[in-house]
Amino acid sequence: MHPIVKIIIGAALMVGSAWTIYKYTLMEFWIILQGIIPPLVFILGLFIVWLELDELRIERELRAEERKVAKAKRRRR
Repeated sequence: MHPIVKIIIGAALMVGSAWTIYKYTLMEFWIILQGIIPPLVFILGLFIVWLELDELRIERELRAEERKVAKAKRRRR
């Protein structure tokens, strides 16, 4: 995606957020935040778990490849 499109999307999100805060009272906005934050934290945790599992998989594949290369070197001797 082009950087200008990302900037426009980000600006639209900021304007929408500011409009929401302005339109609703602070107490209503706090209730909205209380409903949004837990799912976002869950998604963040899920993302971290996914990244770490992927990293473990890559490390395992790298070790297997290194063993394969080491065996091939030993056979050539």
